[in-house]
Amino acid sequence: MAGKIKAIRGMRDILPPETSRWQAVENAAREAFRVYGYREIRLPLIERTELFARSIGTDTDIVSKEMYTFPDRHGDSLTLRPEATAAVLRAVLENGLDKAAGVKKLYTLGPMFRYERPQKGRYRQFHQINCEALGSDAPEVDAEVILLLMEILKKVHLGTNRLLVNSLGCPECQARFKAALSQFLMSREGLCEDCQRRRVTNPLRVLDCKSVHCKEILKDAPVLKDYLCPDCAAHFARVLELLSRFGVTYEEQPRLVRGLDYYTRTAFEVVAVGLGAQDAVAGGGRYNGLAQQLGGPELPAIGFAIGEDRLMEVLPENLGQDDGKKVFLAALGTSAMDKAFSLLQALRQEGIAAEMDFSGRSLKAQMSLADRLAADYTVILGDRELETGKANLRRMATGDQQEVTLSLLPMVLAGL
Repeated sequence: MAGKIKAIRGMRDILPPETSRWQAVENAAREAFRVYGYREIRLPLIERTELFARSIGTDTDIVSKEMYTFPDRHGDSLTLRPEATAAVLRAVLENGLDKAAGVKKLYTLGPMFRYERPQKGRYRQFHQINCEALGSDAPEVDAEVILLLMEILKKVHLGTNRLLVNSLGCPECQARFKAALSQFLMSREGLCEDCQRRRVTNPLRVLDCKSVHCKEILKDAPVLKDYLCPDCAAHFARVLELLSRFGVTYEEQPRLVRGLDYYTRTAFEVVAVGLGAQDAVAGGGRYNGLAQQLGGPELPAIGFAIGEDRLMEVLPENLGQDDGKKVFLAALGTSAMDKAFSLLQALRQEGIAAEMDFSGRSLKAQMSLADRLAADYTVILGDRELETGKANLRRMATGDQQEVTLSLLPMVLAGL
């Protein structure tokens, strides 16, 4: 006999009741997006490999090591999306959304794919909530995007967290900083193997290294803030001013960079206390030059991604717990079951969650099932109740019972 087929390593099933927590997070995000004027965009899971090679950067670990890339039957190289921003830009440019007036505000939710070593909160299929605001370089848009992120995290009751912010400057700022950083790195011994490669190919990536040893070496490294041009410095100062105005607590983190090459100017992360080394639950920043890298016009933009898998590790266990009442119908006998089925649908029409057992088991077995389903009330219905037109309504928490006229049962339960 063949063995059971299991899920692929690093990919998992998300099962009830855990799915209720995911729905609560996504519903909170959707509501915040609505209030801030964002609209949903739904994208393919598979894109041309060139999209990510051009946008993310061939020197990044994502492109060089982590992407799920394969040829299709025509020999075209395709990739399961490792992130959403490049795909959003591709869709915007391809469909002419960039030509619309004003700021284009879009969000998307769904799975991403990276071939990494699986660990708690980090999977090969992971899930993100992505926000993208396109068409304005105003620092007010930066502040608004960060305020939106913090509003979502507040809605889902994220505990103690820290908002880290930095400015990566424009390409001219980065060029000056990279030259200084490269000179510093070339003079240092003991960097990890990856950082020895990165200091040649892309020095900024060294700042993103999680190695404690490399972090110690970087203590005396140059910081980007010292290389900002007047325009970038003023832009960043305005963002911080607006965050302070609205009571957002933040920490300037001069060595904060993002893991992708397309970021410019404002960069930010939210880290949650209690997650260990991999503590970032959300992050984002500006990517003003990405549209041009993808063959489009100049289109300044900023966005963020929330990592749902990691976020779930620190959210309250009771998040998404259904506050509505649940009713179980325990029917004894064929006629009672027929009547109970009609009542079942009547209760659901009133918006009351209702269940029943169709197997004709004993009252004891049905009451046990009602307990397992966490029913708040059980309606007991048999031949006697059909004759009198009244059912017994039991409050499961206390065991108290009362008689209720069958025709009034939906109204009575709706009022409890």
